[in-house]
Amino acid sequence: MSELQDRSRHILVERFGLGPKGVSRTLDSIGKEYGITRERIRQIENHAVEQVRESSKYAEHSAHFNDLKAALHSLGTILSDETVLSQIADEKDRDHVVFLLTVGHHFTDRRESNDFHARWHIDEHIADQVERALANLADSIEPDKLIPEEEFMQIFSKALKQEGIKNRPNDVLSRWLVISKRIGRNPLGEWGRAESPHVRIKNTRDFAYLTLRRHGSPMHFTEVANNIKDLFSRNAHPATTHNELIKDARFVLVGRGLYALKEWGYQPGVVRDVIRQILEREGALSREEIVERVRRERYVKDATIAANLQHGIFTRLPDGRHSLVK
Repeated sequence: MSELQDRSRHILVERFGLGPKGVSRTLDSIGKEYGITRERIRQIENHAVEQVRESSKYAEHSAHFNDLKAALHSLGTILSDETVLSQIADEKDRDHVVFLLTVGHHFTDRRESNDFHARWHIDEHIADQVERALANLADSIEPDKLIPEEEFMQIFSKALKQEGIKNRPNDVLSRWLVISKRIGRNPLGEWGRAESPHVRIKNTRDFAYLTLRRHGSPMHFTEVANNIKDLFSRNAHPATTHNELIKDARFVLVGRGLYALKEWGYQPGVVRDVIRQILEREGALSREEIVERVRRERYVKDATIAANLQHGIFTRLPDGRHSLVK
């Protein structure tokens, strides 16, 4: 910036946080300092960037800008702002790298939108292809579906192939995926819609869901609490976990303190409700058949099932089978 006038150089230093304090300032605050509007500060900033780009000093350092371009190319050509800075810059140098990307004629920024985080690219055609593939991928995911990472990478590769991009390594795919605001990854490495509670983990219920899903079969609430701590290094009190499981329709109480996921086919309700649903679905059944079917959905004793058959909504037919009272 040595070839700039003092005011232009000062505005760039303040806007990009290049001073000793390393803090970037807003257009408004700088405008108040000079007694001019924020729009005028923006105009001076943009003009100063063009002057830097056209200066002899810029030409002297062209090799370094080419190195920066090569770095972005090796990382994936289009990258989120956070990815660029985390991969290329130390924490103390981030503002300086943003400045270099801004003045470098190789680099184009795309502002944050509803669908994408702020990002940089060095090839507009590839950037458009990647963003279309990400949009199509997000549209194709069912709202609450979780997909293992290996499978998800294959699905994303197909979406990219449809846009003309083939055979990119998984580390590049991972960097492209984080550009999207509509796609997310949960702590167990599963991908899905970003707004899904199975991806954007907020509370004990969500951690409990992932714990049960990873386990694959019913668990006692104390086991759920212990596994939350083991899997996620998050303290979960058993009593609190029990209360959270009761409140959430994703979980079904299938035994004394035992919980399963509704998506596994378990229906909510007490044993009597389960019997009623079975008889509504299949018609009259013998006691043995009812016990066998209830045991598929509830971890209870045969005597408990038999006792529930005595309820007034059930009747015993002359042939010994049980049915619902009409």
